[in-house]
Amino acid sequence: MAVDAAPSGYGRLGLSMFYRSTIPGPPLDRFIENLWCLSDAPGHARERILPSGTLELVINLHEDEFRIYDAHEERCRRLSGAIVSGAYRRFFVIDTLEHASVVGVHFRPGGAAPFLGVPAGGLADAHIDLDAVWGRRAGELRERLCAAATPEQRFRILEHALRARLDPARRRHGAALVAASHLERSGAGVGELAARVGLSHRRFIDVFGAEIGMTPKLFGRVRRFQRALALSSRTAPADWAGMAHATGYCDQSHMIRDFVEFSGFSPADLHRHRGDPVKENHVALV
Repeated sequence: MAVDAAPSGYGRLGLSMFYRSTIPGPPLDRFIENLWCLSDAPGHARERILPSGTLELVINLHEDEFRIYDAHEERCRRLSGAIVSGAYRRFFVIDTLEHASVVGVHFRPGGAAPFLGVPAGGLADAHIDLDAVWGRRAGELRERLCAAATPEQRFRILEHALRARLDPARRRHGAALVAASHLERSGAGVGELAARVGLSHRRFIDVFGAEIGMTPKLFGRVRRFQRALALSSRTAPADWAGMAHATGYCDQSHMIRDFVEFSGFSPADLHRHRGDPVKENHVALV
């Protein structure tokens, strides 16, 4: 995705699409990577959203509905205009024509539970209506965001709502967060990480899954795929084997396998598809 981002945080995703993100202030920044706002629907009808190992809270201000398709685009699930997207192991497809105005919260790995009140593991491979965890306040939040005139106002409203929902008594398991940080940067083995944080192999997998929303092995694969995805977006690589080595794959075939599993495309095909203007981690289906 080529974004001509201004210092204010604005980016242009094409001729009419605008994207803006901001980092919330403390203590929200410990749990949330960014708040974002997207306006003006793209020309293409659908997009694939690729797995990132994180959770997202998304609110549609244009229609009070989201339409989510499975990987084969055969089944469509309709949800309200305020949803939570769990950590997914594969891509899914969204209907973009309804997304003329959307705001969202991109949580850090393990950062969503103190706001949602449910473990990330309970939301794995799932979308749920926000009112299932926030009750009527989900609808009230959407109404306030719809009435706001600018992205700055919407970010302030979101921050206020998130501060009110943050449960300071909800303790996060430090072992999972430490392990996730290591997996962000390297291909450490599950046994090695379990020993490092002082847990048995089985206990470590259980704790990690509850906090992060997927197993440590899968999270490591997803984050490695994301590193390769980021590198491929900055260049036009011809040396896929070199990129595989640079991002932690043992060889090119393993990288291709992950690209196909997580995006549905080979690295070369995905690179060609990402020429269309879309939000980060999205792929236009033209």
